[in-house]
Amino acid sequence: MTNGESSISIEVPSETRKEAKGKAPLIAGGTHKHERKGGWKKGIAILDFILRLSATAAALGAAAAMGNSEETLPFFTQFLQFQASYDDLPTFQFFVIAMAIVGGYLVLSLPFSIVTIIRPHATGPKLLLLTLDIVALTLTTSAAAAGASIVYLAHNGNPSANWIAICQQYGDFCQQVSGAVVSSFIAVVIFMLLIVLSAFALRRKH
Repeated sequence: MTNGESSISIEVPSETRKEAKGKAPLIAGGTHKHERKGGWKKGIAILDFILRLSATAAALGAAAAMGNSEETLPFFTQFLQFQASYDDLPTFQFFVIAMAIVGGYLVLSLPFSIVTIIRPHATGPKLLLLTLDIVALTLTTSAAAAGASIVYLAHNGNPSANWIAICQQYGDFCQQVSGAVVSSFIAVVIFMLLIVLSAFALRRKH
């Protein structure tokens, strides 16, 4: 009786140890797999943050360049002078306001991008940024396209409407507004990359 009980007490722990040994590799393998998935999500989040910094610089640079665009021709009299400024055209005023709004949004979005780096599996901040990025892309594209149309007229004019090209006279002014428009289109491209990255990160399963 005593020998039988001792044999049972020996067999039970041995089975428990065998089960534990069989389960241990599965737990370790699942942990490594989870870490690998979190690794590429964190990499995408870091790239998202870098792109947002670049887009912020492009948007605010476009607003600043357009807002400071002004040129006065050297030949003027006491009662008459020739001057070109961005606020002479409502389209350029809209451009400055739109790009300033987009730049402000990008600055505010940086903390949310940092959250996605710390918590790469969190879907809430990613979905919020994706939605707002689409809205910001629409506003940036409209401002860039409107500004590009005026810059084209300033460089080439329109003979059918008797609109003359002014860039031959206001060279510095045209250079500034052209640079602002180019910077806005850079922001458009970066927004497109941000949206693609966010959609890709949300589509992949944990």
